[in-house]
Amino acid sequence: MGVVGIIGGSGLTRLNNLQIRNRRVVRTPFGEASGPLTFGDLGGQEVVFLARHGYGHTIPPHRVNYRANIWALHHVGVTHVIAVAAVGGISEAMQSGVICVPDQLIDYTSGRPGTFFEGGESMVVHIDFSEPYCRSIRERLLQGAKVSDVAALDGATYAATQGPRLETIAEIRRIERDGGDIVGMTGAPEAVLAREIGLCYAPLSLVVNPAAGKSSEPITMEAIDAVMHEGMERVRSILASTVPLLADCPQCDCGLSVGPEALKHLHSRRK
Repeated sequence: MGVVGIIGGSGLTRLNNLQIRNRRVVRTPFGEASGPLTFGDLGGQEVVFLARHGYGHTIPPHRVNYRANIWALHHVGVTHVIAVAAVGGISEAMQSGVICVPDQLIDYTSGRPGTFFEGGESMVVHIDFSEPYCRSIRERLLQGAKVSDVAALDGATYAATQGPRLETIAEIRRIERDGGDIVGMTGAPEAVLAREIGLCYAPLSLVVNPAAGKSSEPITMEAIDAVMHEGMERVRSILASTVPLLADCPQCDCGLSVGPEALKHLHSRRK
């Protein structure tokens, strides 16, 4: 078992129960990550934490350097990643305050660098993305929720939109027809990049508001913040219970579809 990485989204710019050892700025071939990596201990397990939007929450979703973030985590030895995100609820089960462990992804984003393999000097690579998230981490997140006595739903289709604006009612109707259960702005290309580089990766999502058209009330940041403040405490509890469960979680076949030659070429850029 390697090192667990936790990517914090809106509402989770730090882990209060993380025993911090040090922070480190990691240079990458893809530019700067969202901030320094925070190294520490959580439940006896080594953890590396990164705030996706920066520690001051200053980076909007479409400007996050996803490649640098994933590369930096990989570079320091992270093998398993839990990605936390605040989302809007679309399907009936996804009411405000609900925590879920998604199992599928639809990508509606555009213009974001979405691969480590861009051709030219690098190989052309087609990954198997039928199941976008690591089964082993998902199972342990659900186990961790039970240990923490925190309710968490098993399975949801995450729809990733461009942002930073929220969606229109018509866009949410379209996503619902497509099978989307929740909507966020950071799920892609983050999951794709993790798969390309061979990381085991799974999301943990907190529903902080009904998506557009799913409530008669207007969407306000005040209402979102209230749900987020309480909900992220439950998320922290799940993380604290899940990280120790990952101690016996082997690195599975999440990166095998990339192929050894492609990974060898990609790893050569670590120097």
